[in-house]
Amino acid sequence: MASYDFKGIESKWQGEWDKRRSFAAPEPTPEKPPYFLLVMFPYPSGNLHMGHVRNYTIGDVLARFHRRNGRSVLHPIGWDSFGLPAENAAIKNNTNPADWTWKNIDVMRGQLKSMAISYDWDREIATCHPDYYRWNQWLFIKMFEKGLAYRKKAAVNWCETDQTVLANEQVHDGKCWRCDNPVTQRELSQWFFKITDYAEELLTGHEQLTPAPGRKGWPEQVLTMQRNWIGKSHGAHVDFAALADGKKTGDSIRVFTTRPDTLFGATFMVLAPEHPLVDQLTTPAQKTAVDAYRVKAKSLSKIARTAEGREKTGEFTGSYAENPVNGQPVPVWIADYVLTDYGTGAIMAVPAHDQRDYDFAKKFGLKIIQVIKPASGEMPEGRAFEAVGTLINSGPFDGVPVEEAQKTVAAWLETQGKGKPTVTYKLRDWLLSRQRYWGTPIPMVYCDGCGIVPVKTTELPVRLPTNVAFTGTGASPLAQAADWLNVPCPQCGKAGRRETDTMDTFVDSSWYYARYVDPKNTALPFAKKEADKWLPVHQYVGGSEHAVMHLIYSRFFHKVLRDMGMVSCDEPFSSLLTQGMVTLGGSAMSKSKGNVVDPNSVIDTYGTDTCRLFILFAAPPSQQLEWSDKQIEGIWRFLNRFWRLVETLSGSDETRALKRTPGDGAETIDSAELVRRTHVAIQRVTSDIDVDFGFNTAISAIMELVNSIYLYVDLGDAASTTAVETAAHLLYPFAPHIASEAWERLGHATILTETPWPKADLSKTVSSSVEIVVQVNGKVRERIRMAAGAVEEAVKAEALASLEKKGITLAPKRVIYVPNKLVNFVGN
Repeated sequence: MASYDFKGIESKWQGEWDKRRSFAAPEPTPEKPPYFLLVMFPYPSGNLHMGHVRNYTIGDVLARFHRRNGRSVLHPIGWDSFGLPAENAAIKNNTNPADWTWKNIDVMRGQLKSMAISYDWDREIATCHPDYYRWNQWLFIKMFEKGLAYRKKAAVNWCETDQTVLANEQVHDGKCWRCDNPVTQRELSQWFFKITDYAEELLTGHEQLTPAPGRKGWPEQVLTMQRNWIGKSHGAHVDFAALADGKKTGDSIRVFTTRPDTLFGATFMVLAPEHPLVDQLTTPAQKTAVDAYRVKAKSLSKIARTAEGREKTGEFTGSYAENPVNGQPVPVWIADYVLTDYGTGAIMAVPAHDQRDYDFAKKFGLKIIQVIKPASGEMPEGRAFEAVGTLINSGPFDGVPVEEAQKTVAAWLETQGKGKPTVTYKLRDWLLSRQRYWGTPIPMVYCDGCGIVPVKTTELPVRLPTNVAFTGTGASPLAQAADWLNVPCPQCGKAGRRETDTMDTFVDSSWYYARYVDPKNTALPFAKKEADKWLPVHQYVGGSEHAVMHLIYSRFFHKVLRDMGMVSCDEPFSSLLTQGMVTLGGSAMSKSKGNVVDPNSVIDTYGTDTCRLFILFAAPPSQQLEWSDKQIEGIWRFLNRFWRLVETLSGSDETRALKRTPGDGAETIDSAELVRRTHVAIQRVTSDIDVDFGFNTAISAIMELVNSIYLYVDLGDAASTTAVETAAHLLYPFAPHIASEAWERLGHATILTETPWPKADLSKTVSSSVEIVVQVNGKVRERIRMAAGAVEEAVKAEALASLEKKGITLAPKRVIYVPNKLVNFVGN
């Protein structure tokens, strides 16, 4: 038989699903409870690659499976369509970012439809559309009114290549997350979201996301990455009195330390070059050196300044401060490895017990005092001792174990008014200002009389102007659009000017999931009654690379929405599946590397179902997948093998009634065994999809069922027909076109999409017979099937008779018998 007509079949069923609106999300009911399945939406770069195909096919399997298992499935799609690539393309090609973006959206929409991803296209959104970004602006204003959006002058990460500010989360190893070029520091007035107000709840919320019985939750690696990024630390704030000519000035230098037990070993202090007390503490003799050092520090990024192993640099201010526990004066230095936005911008240095401080002290000849005694009694040579022990050289605390001293010293400081126990976080507020055009305009107006005033919500959206020049110089193009820039103050009506920065595009993706529940709403971002029907998202699919950007930002936004009374649940995403990358030649597919496999070329040659089945079979979804032309050929052969069964069963009565004669000695199975294997397949595939995301093992189970059907000689009877129909059922989430066509050709009036998922009868999964290996002197000579639990003598007799048919006559001296498994005839 010829290969099946995948082009005709796929075109037919995609048209049929569109006509029936098969994937529109129905209203949830108690009988059809909600299932919100969401895959992280794509940036419209212009073409899908196999990484996209994998992500969206994973989501589609779950959507199709749960729809047929009686859930009201919401499976939406949209476009994360603001961002730098569109603006850079506009600069390069002298075009408008909107034209570039919408053209790419049209191309990618067509590609996704050709992949038969079961989206509810009625809910499609694009973040660059004014109907969407007006709600970014509305939410910004609400957060401004609550004190969660604010403006301040700060040293910021600057990408010279992309000419824009980056949040800390967008700097990886000192480089821009997008272009991989070095990041430097600039001081600018910027807008921030006060995400630190939710630092503790972002940690405690992990309790709802940790996997538990009956709850998939989030991968531990993602939770760990978030915990490390939020960086909760227990310790103490300690105040060192500033000294001038040996006398207290009235000022104090506050530090945060996780090791108050080491205070007696603090022999110097280090301030960030930007610390507000540096000018006051710098003596005239040190001013030239300190000023030069501060200028040099400004040219470095935060990541570069704190890089592990970097040689320590610094300058002495010329001043001292008083150690609060022993009254000793300690010199005050500045060094670029201390940052103003981590802790207090100042540290107490304990070189005997901190390697960074040890390296600094050694380089500049500063005092090192041991205050922790190791259990062994011996200090390490040439490095700091950073482990626990007992206190020495610590006055009244000598002999106290470190764990106890950390609490008692902090408590003593509080009684003396010199400090107090404190909890701090490494997490910083979210810097969201961007000096670019293609993003959401920040809806604020600057008035000389009223200050910073939000635009009236009735006047939203503040639309992006179209008459701008794209220069890529680092100044926002919006500042050049005079007609747009100059507006009356919303409060007093006098002359004002708009904010010319736009929002970080991570704002767009921080709440998009909620817009899907009510995408046509023109009065609010979404109605609470709709959010309560669908949220939280039951299953989210996306990459772990978003752990400390998108996923933290979304959790923050969701908690703000909850506190505004817009949602009821605490977390946006109940379960998270992080998929692995698709690689070619061992490297992640990338246009810049020239190692991209075009899905269209695969679909044109083998069809969508083959492409989908391969991408799901080649590796578990959480693992990396290496592309293989050889394996996709194997998937193509399997689908044709399944199709031959369908054509045989759906042919004439004579064709259906044909009995196949297996070759001499070929394995065959009876109807009871085929029924058993059919129900085992249902059980395995259902569990693999619903419980384990084991799509590759589910497909393997389907392949085994098809192989079993080929071992059955009475093709066309009830057992074989049910088995082939079941194979179509089970293939449907993975290869929906061929499965749907097979179901129809087997005589069913209701389409497979609208047919309930099959249920395994567990009583039929137990085998009534077993395969027993027959050995002669330890070597396998035959395999026989016997009733489970057959008596030993019956098994021996059947085994000997089977061997005789092969010309092997035995008179064994002894027999080794393992019930239901093996019989071994020894000697002759």
